Amino acid sequence: MKRSNMIVGLLGVLVVFAVAAAFKAAATVVIPLMIAWLLSYICGPVVNYLVHKKVPLGVAVGAVLVLVLFVCYMGGIFLSGRVRAVLAESPRYLTQLNMIYQDATANLNIPDDFLAEVNWMEKVGPKLAAMSGSLAVFMAGFAGNLLLVLIFLVFMLLGKPYFRYKVEKAFPPDRATQFSEMTTSISRQIGQYLVVKVAISGTTGVLVWLTLTLLKVEFALTWGALAFFLNFIPSIGSILASIPPILLAIVQFYPSVWMPVFTAVILLLIQMVMGNVIEPKIMGESLNLSPVVILLSLVFFGWLWGIVGALLSVPIAAAIKIFCENIEGLKPISILMGSGKTCMKEVQQAN
Repeated sequence: MKRSNMIVGLLGVLVVFAVAAAFKAAATVVIPLMIAWLLSYICGPVVNYLVHKKVPLGVAVGAVLVLVLFVCYMGGIFLSGRVRAVLAESPRYLTQLNMIYQDATANLNIPDDFLAEVNWMEKVGPKLAAMSGSLAVFMAGFAGNLLLVLIFLVFMLLGKPYFRYKVEKAFPPDRATQFSEMTTSISRQIGQYLVVKVAISGTTGVLVWLTLTLLKVEFALTWGALAFFLNFIPSIGSILASIPPILLAIVQFYPSVWMPVFTAVILLLIQMVMGNVIEPKIMGESLNLSPVVILLSLVFFGWLWGIVGALLSVPIAAAIKIFCENIEGLKPISILMGSGKTCMKEVQQAN
C-alpha cells in the first residue's frame, strides 16, 4: 500500500511538471486566456445586469468590449508617453549621475589610476536609445496579445447568461441547485477579490502620485502608475515600485540627503499601511493566503510566464483557494492555503 501511494505521488508530481511545461510552451495563448478569464469575473456581472434589463446580449457584450478596449487603448498611450518622457530626460540624469560618481570617488581618497574613469553617458546612453527603438516593437506585441484577450473575452461573456440554464438541464434539480450555488459563490468571491484588489492598487497609485507631486519628485504620475501595476505582485511588488522614485530623488536632489530619505520613508509607509492594514481589513480573512502559498505561487507563475505570471500569481492562487473552499472534498486544501488566523481563533474559542 505504501509503495502504491508513493508511486501515485510521484506520478502526480510528474503530471504537474508536464502540465507546467505544456503551459510554458503555450504561453503565447495561455496568458491571454488567463487574463480574459480573470477579466470575465469583472465584466460578467455587468453583462448579466444589462441582459437582465432587457438589453440584447450582443449589444451588452459589445458595450463592455468597447469599454475594455478604450481603457486598454488609453493605458497603451499613457505607457508609451511616460516611457518616452523618461527616456527624453535621461541625458540630464546621466550627467548628474556622473557628477555624483566623481564626487563619491574623490571623497574616498583613492589614487586616480586605481579607479577607471566612468562616463555614464557612453555606458548607458546606447542602451537607452535601444530601449526607445524597441518601444514600438513592445507596443505591437501588446496590441497582438490584447486582440487575443478580447477574442477570448467575447466568447466567455457570450456564454455567461446561459450557463445557469445549461446547469438546470444537465443535472437533476437537487444537484443543479447545489452546483449553481457553488459556481455563483465562486464567481462572486473571485469578482469581489479582483475588484477590491484593483481598487486598493489604484488607491496606492494615487497616494504615491500625490505624495511625489508634493515632494516635487519628477515623473510622479509615472511612479504612481508603476505602483498600481506592481501592487499586484505580492510582497516584492511594492518594494520594486518604490526603488525607481527613490533613486531618482537621490539623483534629482543631490547633494541633499534629506529629501531622498524623506521620499523613501513616505513611500514605504504608504506601501506598508495599504498592504498590511487596509487590504487585510477590507478583504477579510476569507481570502487571506498563506505567505508560503504566496511565495510558491509567485515563484511558480513567475518561472512559468515571467513578469505577467508574477502579476497574475496571487489572483490565480486566490481563485484556486476559493474554488477549493466551495467544493466539499477540496476544503482541506483551501484551509491549508489560508494564513491560519481564522483556524487559530476558532481553536482558541473552542478551548
